[in-house]
Amino acid sequence: SSQAQALKSSGRITASASALRIAALPGNTHLPRTAPTPTIARMKLFSFALPPHIVLCVLLALGIRGACAAGAADDDAAAEANHWRLAVSPYTHHYRYSAEHRKVWAVGLERQHSDRWLMGLSYFKNSFGQPSGYVYVGRRIEGLFGIEPWYAQWSGGVLYGYTGKFKSKVPLNVRGFAPGALLSSGWQVNREFSAQVNLLGDAGVMLQMSYALR
Repeated sequence: SSQAQALKSSGRITASASALRIAALPGNTHLPRTAPTPTIARMKLFSFALPPHIVLCVLLALGIRGACAAGAADDDAAAEANHWRLAVSPYTHHYRYSAEHRKVWAVGLERQHSDRWLMGLSYFKNSFGQPSGYVYVGRRIEGLFGIEPWYAQWSGGVLYGYTGKFKSKVPLNVRGFAPGALLSSGWQVNREFSAQVNLLGDAGVMLQMSYALR
C-alpha cells in the first residue's frame, strides 16, 4: 500500500510538470496573465498620455503664446509712450518794454515719441500782433538732476509771420520765413498735465500749459 501511494504521488508530480511544460509552449493562451506592477503601469500611462511629439507641440505653443503676450505688452507700452500733446500759451513776458508790443498767445499740437524725439506745429500771435506759425522737430530730456518730473526740451524748425516793417525782428528772414529755435523747461504735474516755460531768445519768456492725449 505504501508503494501504491508513492506511485500515485510520483504520477501527480509528473503530470503537474507536464502540464507546466505544455502551458509554457508558444501559442498556448491558457496560461493566466499576471497584473503589471504599479510602477510599470505608471510608465505605460505616462508614455501613452505624453508622447515626445505632443510634448514638443505643447512647449512650442506655450512659447508662441508667451512671445505674443510679450509683443502685445510691448505694443501697449509703445502706444502709451507715443502720444499727442496739446499746448496753450496764454501769457508772455518781454524783457524790454516797447509800445509796439501786443498780447502774445499760442496754441500747438505736438507728437511725442517713445524715444523722446518729438515734432509739432504751433500757431501764435507774435509780439507785434501778426499771425505766425512754427513747424519743428526736437527732443525731450526727462529727469533733470535726478528729479523725475523735471524735464527740458529743445526744438528747431521754420518760423513764419514776421513781415513788413517787423521783418528784421528775427534773423535770416526771407519773405517772412526764418529759422527758429526754442529751449524749454517744464514740470510734469501728473500723467497728463505739465507746465512749461519757453525761452524766446533775448526777447522774453512764454508760459505754456500742456495736456497729453493718452
